[in-house]
Amino acid sequence: MIREAGGRHTPTGQTADSKASDRPASAWLGTMLALTRPGIERAARRLWSADDLPVRYLGYLTAMHALVAASVPLLERAVQRCAQLEDPLAAMLPDWFRDRAQEERGHDDWILEDLAAVGAPAHRVAAAVPHALVVELVGAQYYRIEHRHPVVLLGYIAVLEGNAPAPGLAELLAARTGYPAAAFRTVREHADLDTDHLAGLHHLLDTLPLTRRRLSEVCACAVHTADTLTRLFDHLATAQGKPTTVSDPEPMEEHRHVI
Repeated sequence: MIREAGGRHTPTGQTADSKASDRPASAWLGTMLALTRPGIERAARRLWSADDLPVRYLGYLTAMHALVAASVPLLERAVQRCAQLEDPLAAMLPDWFRDRAQEERGHDDWILEDLAAVGAPAHRVAAAVPHALVVELVGAQYYRIEHRHPVVLLGYIAVLEGNAPAPGLAELLAARTGYPAAAFRTVREHADLDTDHLAGLHHLLDTLPLTRRRLSEVCACAVHTADTLTRLFDHLATAQGKPTTVSDPEPMEEHRHVI
């Protein structure tokens, strides 16, 4: 990872506030995502291979509703924070954040519709206390926006979109749970949307005037997000405090999924 040191020289003779290396920023971030992906995939495999998957799926939807419901307010706060900063980097971000907020708007309602399709009390889910790890995930981003720089939020977004549902996951879950196809809109839609979103994020990263310090913070955010997300999936894959044992799991690509 790019060394971050308050003004000290890096091994190449550049300071942390110098321009990032000639290697594209998206390549640096891609390296971080590749290192974290196996942990997320293992946790997702445990979750989707559970014997009591119908119950686990409802727990998953409940946690994801709190996470997804925070997306638009988080992006809107990033726009507001950019307007408060006087630097070229902040000036390049608001339009992208606004577009993403518009694209994400209403996705939390998809989850409530998924829950309603299986007869779950969607109104109670919407009012439920969020999972502590969801609070950690989202709260860390507010800290970074307020006390570091809104650009760091790109690391968080990259992890969520870099672990999109695999094609066919919705059908696999429907078969395993016995729930109707209408209960898997969120999984199905994000399998189509998030791949294109990630490509757009990479393009944005490579056009930004990122210093070594800022790029390091984006990458650090991605690592922290992936670690917390893995812990969340591990928790969701645990019934009554006992970890699920996965026997002869299907190939990993059939289980890849975040939101």
